[in-house]
Amino acid sequence: MNSQLKGKEVLVLSTAMLSFISFWRAAAVVLCDMGSSAYYAGSIAMNAFGPAAPWYVLAVMVFGGLMLAVYVESCAMFVRGGVYKVVNEALGHSMAKISVSALIFDYMITGPISSISAGLYVSGLLTNLLPLVHIHWNVPPKAFAVVFAVLVTVYFWKENIKGVEESSDKNFKIMGFVTVVGAVLMAWSLVTVGLRGFTLPPFGLKFTDNALGWMTHFPAWQTIGLVGIVMAFGHSILAMSGLETLAQVYREIEDPKIKNLKRAAWAVFLFSFVLTGGLTFLSSLIIPGDLIAGKYADNLLSGLAMELSGPYWARIVLQSLVVVSGSLMLVGALNTSLVGANGVLNRVAEDGILHDWFRQLHKKYGTTYRMINLIALSQIGVILLSRGDIYLIGEAYAFGVLWSLVFKTLSLIILRFKDHTPREWMFPLNFRLGRTYFPAGMGLIFIVLLAASLANLLTKRVATIAGFVSTAALYAVFQVSENLTRKKPRLYEHAQDSDEKLNLRRESDIGALLPELAKPVKLLVPVRNPNNLAHLKRVLEMVDDATTEIIVLSAKITKGLQSEGDSASITEEDRELFTPIVLLAEKYGKTIKPLLVVSNDPFYSIVQTAQAVGAAEIVMGVSGSMGAEVQLERLAMTWGILKQGETVTPITARVIWEGRELTYKLT
Repeated sequence: MNSQLKGKEVLVLSTAMLSFISFWRAAAVVLCDMGSSAYYAGSIAMNAFGPAAPWYVLAVMVFGGLMLAVYVESCAMFVRGGVYKVVNEALGHSMAKISVSALIFDYMITGPISSISAGLYVSGLLTNLLPLVHIHWNVPPKAFAVVFAVLVTVYFWKENIKGVEESSDKNFKIMGFVTVVGAVLMAWSLVTVGLRGFTLPPFGLKFTDNALGWMTHFPAWQTIGLVGIVMAFGHSILAMSGLETLAQVYREIEDPKIKNLKRAAWAVFLFSFVLTGGLTFLSSLIIPGDLIAGKYADNLLSGLAMELSGPYWARIVLQSLVVVSGSLMLVGALNTSLVGANGVLNRVAEDGILHDWFRQLHKKYGTTYRMINLIALSQIGVILLSRGDIYLIGEAYAFGVLWSLVFKTLSLIILRFKDHTPREWMFPLNFRLGRTYFPAGMGLIFIVLLAASLANLLTKRVATIAGFVSTAALYAVFQVSENLTRKKPRLYEHAQDSDEKLNLRRESDIGALLPELAKPVKLLVPVRNPNNLAHLKRVLEMVDDATTEIIVLSAKITKGLQSEGDSASITEEDRELFTPIVLLAEKYGKTIKPLLVVSNDPFYSIVQTAQAVGAAEIVMGVSGSMGAEVQLERLAMTWGILKQGETVTPITARVIWEGRELTYKLT
């Protein structure tokens, strides 16, 4: 390495060093959230309106596939195409705050329902296992589930404070295990059905008093068949959870992004339809109705394992596998809810909706610990208030799921008329009217969502009250916080906050980074102007991410006697430069290595870095102040000076602008 690089401080923006994942791993992340509903959605629906529930769970899973397609269009428009971004673009700031309040309520319930469900499954297994070793188990299942859920929440609370992020590899392994166990359970269930025979579930609806809610005061409405169908659909909608996770994971999907996003959506749909819909349907064919409403009301799939044909010991083994796999998926969904809620809150905080008090970073771990604390404490409060009643908490869960989807779908419909930018993909069934594609298909989806949401308001008394109160409280926090932020933008000023928020890492020289640059081909892309990134875009479009390191270099220019120590920090100008760079990398699903090097001459920094890392090419954008030919001349002169008679590997230098390109060989 050139000796002039020794002691040259390098700043690495690790925030932008994304590791892009395959569609299989992306699907696994979503399924660890969405697939977890297989363990409780069916039993909640059956206890709400009777034996017809499996038909409605299957219908919800089909509808979930359509909602996944809605999210594909959203992500095709915005790399971070979640509820907040889409509603903000379509309906404005105030509606975005309301929609994100409903979404946060969804996350507040996701963790408790998942952890309580896992506790109920573990309790059911212990009830069967402990008597075999002569241990008397008399702990009430709901009390055990509450303690279990609180302990698991506290564990993941601490892990998120430390900044332990979700691992797509871990999720992939969990889903592999769940798939094997689910396949065995389904195959054994089919054999049992073949041996015993079966009767298809009836279509008639038998709502309990709790499931009717305020509809008990409108008996005439209950005689209208369509109203009952919509009510039953609304009681089953919680089987369709976890859709927002697809928008969050999209930014990490590898190139080609839209193609891989659609593959991930198909994988999620097929798996959910088979696991959630299929096993719920088989449970209704095998388990007697009185046991579904009684003994197995809180652990349906455990009940399915225990009611199969075969020796008792084999069924116990299968139940154990079902509980272990289910618990892994359910506690994974709890962690996803903490990560997701923290991510959403950080996203709205970037827009000034949350005061800096909420964004203060942990001194040791650099995480937004106050946000995580509020989310975790809210989830523990929900767990304690529910007293382990999975039906009650499941009804509340549907409120957040439905209303966030209502706002999301309505916003995408409005954007068809407001934003005429060509889409890479659109939800099917469109009619062209001038420049606009009228979204007939998405309009039908919105009608179904709105009808189910309104039905839920009337049939779920506790959920409606809790949902409205929580959403209003969150909106009030956002509103007050935003007003305070506008008056005093920086009430809490810490010198290092901005550096830590960008996950800044300092290295003594470029040599410390060489072990991280393991790919065989290395490309250096200097950047200076956030409005002049055509050359980076060309690189991201053309290179193979598996074999090429894309090193994005910004030279921080110092003048005169200004010290490196004073200049080696992230400024607002640096932030404005690297924000669109990160978004471009996310859009194309390519990994970049963003570096800032302190220098008094950008061309020296470019050549020094290129020689140090062994770059095969330098790809520059054209400079408006000197022109492409002068740029290459300056680069060649600097190359000759720094070469100093040494034998170095030749490098190709390119300048790209407006569809044109100049190339020069540096030897």
